[in-house]
Amino acid sequence: MSWLAVLTSIALSLQIQSGLAADAARGQQLAVRWCAGCHAVTAEAGRVADVPPPFANVAQRPDFDVNRLAFFLLNPHPVMPNMGLSRSEATDLAAYIASLRK
Repeated sequence: MSWLAVLTSIALSLQIQSGLAADAARGQQLAVRWCAGCHAVTAEAGRVADVPPPFANVAQRPDFDVNRLAFFLLNPHPVMPNMGLSRSEATDLAAYIASLRK
């Protein structure tokens, strides 16, 4: 009986983890809608200045951390509008930016 409980717990945790996986494609849609007015949001987009930084540059930073970025996106900052992103939206947007890393 205890093996059944262990297997059930493992199966449930795997199912929960897959449900929490970030969706970079959804993050790209959010980037185009919320961020493209100020940032270059695709790897192909050209930008003369680095302020605000292109998303590809953000992804290339040596200290880039997808979890820290998602947390940053949840908190409004004076230079960025308060987008009111949900946790899953912030995670998806951060995953999209991470996908631009070369």
